[in-house]
Amino acid sequence: MSYGRFFEEFAVGQTFPHWPGRTITEADCTWFALLTMNQHPLHSDAHYAETRTQHKQRVVLGPLVFSVVIGMTVADISGRAIANLEVNHLRHEKPTFIGDTLYARSTVRELVPSRQGDRGVVTVETIGVNQRGDTVCSYTRKVLVPMRTHATLGEGTLPA
Repeated sequence: MSYGRFFEEFAVGQTFPHWPGRTITEADCTWFALLTMNQHPLHSDAHYAETRTQHKQRVVLGPLVFSVVIGMTVADISGRAIANLEVNHLRHEKPTFIGDTLYARSTVRELVPSRQGDRGVVTVETIGVNQRGDTVCSYTRKVLVPMRTHATLGEGTLPA
């Protein structure tokens, strides 16, 4: 299968289990905190987390969890995207810890062809779960996807 899908390849109710999963390492958590300038000790200070928080361990940054989960969806949902239009209803439902493995699945909720006639908006709901099956992250996303007839992104323009 090719990378990503055309608008016509989506159907309301269609579900995509995204694979493979991704195990979050200490390096992931540390580098993401440094990259984003997040200095909260909950993410970087093991002693603080153990002695002063309810979870007794460091918690992975929520934006890292979201970034990994949305990244897992690209091959199935937005690999051909013209644009990501919006993300709504982002919820961090349970904490993710260093060593947890994330998995995701997306369900198509709405398809709206554009007035241009060569693209459309795909709305998906995505759920991220850990290795125990606990939902850790959920959101909806709207993606502008080309149709097969799109002048520059359609089937006739792709390399064989």
